[in-house]
Amino acid sequence: MPRPVGNTRLKAARQHAGYASQQALADAMTAAAPLLGIRNMQVSARQVRRWESANPPWPRGDHQRLLVHLLQLPVEELGFSSPWSKSDSHEAASSSPPAPYTASSSQGPAMPLPRGSTAVQPPTAGTDFATINAAYRRLYFTVQPAQLHPAVVEHTRLGTQLLAETTGVPRRILAAALAESLLLAGRIEFFDLQQPEEADATYVRALQAAGEADDPLMGSAILAHAAFIPGWGGDREKAAERMRAARTYMRRGQPSGEFLAWLDAVEAECETMCGHAKEALRLINHAETVLSENSGQPSPEWFNWFSPTRLAAFKGNTQLKAGQPAQAKATLRAVLETIGAESTKQRSVILGDLAAVAVAQKNPEEACAYADQALDQLSTAWYATGMDRITEVRRSLQPWADTECVRRLDDRLYGWETTLSTLRR
Repeated sequence: MPRPVGNTRLKAARQHAGYASQQALADAMTAAAPLLGIRNMQVSARQVRRWESANPPWPRGDHQRLLVHLLQLPVEELGFSSPWSKSDSHEAASSSPPAPYTASSSQGPAMPLPRGSTAVQPPTAGTDFATINAAYRRLYFTVQPAQLHPAVVEHTRLGTQLLAETTGVPRRILAAALAESLLLAGRIEFFDLQQPEEADATYVRALQAAGEADDPLMGSAILAHAAFIPGWGGDREKAAERMRAARTYMRRGQPSGEFLAWLDAVEAECETMCGHAKEALRLINHAETVLSENSGQPSPEWFNWFSPTRLAAFKGNTQLKAGQPAQAKATLRAVLETIGAESTKQRSVILGDLAAVAVAQKNPEEACAYADQALDQLSTAWYATGMDRITEVRRSLQPWADTECVRRLDDRLYGWETTLSTLRR
């Protein structure tokens, strides 16, 4: 008999909103009650635990208001079924097949996961779905995001529909693969297409799927990615809360040294974006120590976005923000020499950072040369994060706007093809 997994939708929404424990959500609900005009409300961790059980009771009206206010999701998407709909839904499930998953690409990730009713699909469905994931995982580094994203979203729709047709162990395997697919969709939305709100919703869905699979390392990876969103927006407190949740999930699994170092790197980038470069450098130094110790634990197959070279790229950007341009230049040039030819997107970011270093050293010609090389990379594989680096560099080059090298950069930066590509995206 498989053990009940509980109300994974509410648990995922709670963690995503930054409440690492049931007590934290209970305290937040109690504190928010007076703000909504609800008097004498005390919510306990025991109540939240009941809501996160396998058969959660339908919350009363005031509790619903508080849950929706704090978690920013309709109560129906938090794993609850109203008493008046249970009999109808039971009859529908027994008399008709699941409705097709037809949400649009922007709405799809916000839909609740279907419950498994009958094992229509063979036991290999989850493994087959994961095999397709592996192909998309590799294609991410070379295929244009505007082309890849719709295909990945359609893949997540398929996985969501298949969940309604699997049970037991095959369902858990499929849920783990669906979580990875949703994570990839969220990565494209955030890093490549600059759609943070869409990515945030997609990460909630990914966390739901990871909870269905009871995969703590995947949950940790999703939460760490979700931390980038407030981190890049300058919300240090919210980013830190999500990172605490990510580290909590990590401790429940068997993380590799690379995974531990990546969590440090994510937190370091958030600290850098929030103006705390010294703390970021401390985290990066710790990550380097973790990598040098080599725990021997292998990384998950899906963990293909980090390496010691990528950590060095994080470090170079942080050194630049910390006011250490000479050290940043040495670090980033070493990265450029070792990074693989397939890492076109990352190369554009590194070249952009080197251009920023040159600006900091008051060398506009070198800055323009690096920016020009970055544009070459972006013409091969578009990457919004890389383009952000170049536009930032161009703004900082304004004191040299009348020089020949900056004018040549403007001609390239605002050419027909580049301008149209930027506006389209």
